[in-house]
Amino acid sequence: MRKFQAISALAVAVSAGWALPAQAQVANSAAVLEELKAMRAKMEAMAQRIDSLESELAQANAKVEVASQSAQAASATAISAKETAQKAIPVKVDWKGAPKFSNDKGWSFKPRGRIQLDVGGIDAPSGLSRNANASLGTSTELRRAWLGVEGTMPGGLGYRFEADLTNSSLALADAYISYKANRNLTFVLGNQRPFTGLEDMTAVLNTTFMERSAFSQAFGFERRIGLAANYKTKDVLVEAGVFSDDTASLSTDTNRNWSVNGRVVFMPKLGNGSLHLGASAQYHDFAGSVASTRYRTRPFLHATSVRFVDTGTIAATGERRYGVEAAYMTGPFHAVAEGNMIRAARPGMSDPTFKGGYAEVGYVITGEKAPYKDGVFDRLRPAKGIDVGGIGAIQVNLRYDHLDLNDAEIVGGRQETAGVSVVWAATNYLRFVANYGHLWLRDAAITADGDDRYGVDAMGMRAQIDF
Repeated sequence: MRKFQAISALAVAVSAGWALPAQAQVANSAAVLEELKAMRAKMEAMAQRIDSLESELAQANAKVEVASQSAQAASATAISAKETAQKAIPVKVDWKGAPKFSNDKGWSFKPRGRIQLDVGGIDAPSGLSRNANASLGTSTELRRAWLGVEGTMPGGLGYRFEADLTNSSLALADAYISYKANRNLTFVLGNQRPFTGLEDMTAVLNTTFMERSAFSQAFGFERRIGLAANYKTKDVLVEAGVFSDDTASLSTDTNRNWSVNGRVVFMPKLGNGSLHLGASAQYHDFAGSVASTRYRTRPFLHATSVRFVDTGTIAATGERRYGVEAAYMTGPFHAVAEGNMIRAARPGMSDPTFKGGYAEVGYVITGEKAPYKDGVFDRLRPAKGIDVGGIGAIQVNLRYDHLDLNDAEIVGGRQETAGVSVVWAATNYLRFVANYGHLWLRDAAITADGDDRYGVDAMGMRAQIDF
């Protein structure tokens, strides 16, 4: 019995010993399966991520390929643009009051223009006629408002075109084409100034008084359409041309008058300065018919329409004009004198000869040289303008002017003027002028209480800008 119990106890113990390891193995297998399941899930996720990364990589490679192709195209375009730029003609830009564009092939282009605003007053005897008094006193005037262009073209060609827009009207000023045959000879075709004299050939931007001399106005100096030649060396200037009428008259004038004009200037260096000696002449024909001409001038200023000396209308078949000019410039000093005479050809009557002239001295008190170049007076350029902190250039001028319109039974009157002017060139392109003149009149066309001998005072100021 006891033996049986012992055997039974041993069997139970053995059975219990084998049962515990088996249960532990079952538990471990379940854990491993769970881990394997988790690992499989992770591997599947990693596989999906790898697939996604491969797709993104493929897209990135495609973009890189497109970018590479674009870069190659851009590089080719840049190389082509560089080659084109290397072949292109470089443009140079200078500043001369306005931009001037040019290149080494001979092309250039520059806009140009000017504005002159005047204020002035005339003090005359109170006994003048009512019509005369209506144009006296103080007045303002837009003297000039011009706009145009100028430039050059290959082959020695040049051009200039300017329109006068003053008083809301349109009139041609310079309008011509030029051809430079060589370094000395130039031809000009178009609307231009005939060759009349030193002051008249000087640009109005550079004159020492607001208005030119009395004879320049009285003798009808104006631009005309024609063909001219200009020959210039260091010391000699020869100008000549054939001209028809001015542009305004060509559209309405049936007379078709014409003229031949010429001017010779000798301009050598003399001592420390420059000498100027010149002469001019004009043969003006009214095309073989009798036409009306008139000689008169304003009193020192343009703002008034009154002419105290006036020949009235004269029937003539033509004109002959002769002029002489002399000047000397040294340092800031200049002296100049001009004389002119014009003879009107009257059929069946005596031919009257009218005379005029002026003498002037001037000094640039700020020390700049008196401006002179190529047979005319040049722009007064300050050594230090107000645009760079300086005071500009200041010039003082004195003048005596004379005009005689009496001859051969024609009594147009005599006018003498003593004038003084101050020119302030604030910059190269900004300028102010103030001038005063006293006039002595004899045989005046307008009387004062029946008297044709009296005095007149005139004073004016101008503000000017050009480019």
